[in-house]
Amino acid sequence: MASPYDPRMSRLDKRAVLVALQERVERDLAALTSSQEATQKGATHEEARPESDKDTRAIESSYLARGLAKRVGELQSARSLLANLALPAFGPADAIALSALVTTKDEDEKTERIFLAPAGGGLRLVVRGVTVGIVTPEAPLGEALVGRRAGDDVELETPQGQRVLTVVAIE
Repeated sequence: MASPYDPRMSRLDKRAVLVALQERVERDLAALTSSQEATQKGATHEEARPESDKDTRAIESSYLARGLAKRVGELQSARSLLANLALPAFGPADAIALSALVTTKDEDEKTERIFLAPAGGGLRLVVRGVTVGIVTPEAPLGEALVGRRAGDDVELETPQGQRVLTVVAIE
C-alpha cells in the first residue's frame, strides 16, 4: 500500500529550520532592542517632563519601555535556548520530543510541517519553500504531540471545534 505521505516534503533539513528560527529571533531582538532603547530615552528626556499633574506621557513611556525590556529579555532567553538545542535524528518508531520535525495531516488530507522548539512558538517560517509552524511543548498542539509516534491520531480542541491530526512522519 502506498503511503499518503508526500516524499518531497521529507527532505526538509531540520537544521535549516533551526537556523531560520534563530535568524528570526535575532532580527526580532535587534528591532525590539532598538525600540526599547529609543522609548526609554524618550521617557527620560527633559521634554517628557509633565507640564501638569494630568500629563502622563512620561509615565506611559516608562511603562512601554518596561514592557519592551521584558520582551527583549524573553527574546534573549529564546536565543540562548535555541543556541543550545540538540537536533537528534528521530526514527520511524521514535516518540515526538523537543526538536522533532513532524509532518501531520488532517481529515481533509492537508499536510502540515511542525517543528517542536523550546521558543518561538506561533511563528510560521518558510524554509526552502516549505512552510513550517513553530510549536513549543507548552502549547496545546505541542502538548498533544509530545510522546506520539508516526501513525498516531491526535485530537485537539480548537476554537473552531475538534480537530484530528494524524502523525505522518517524525524527523
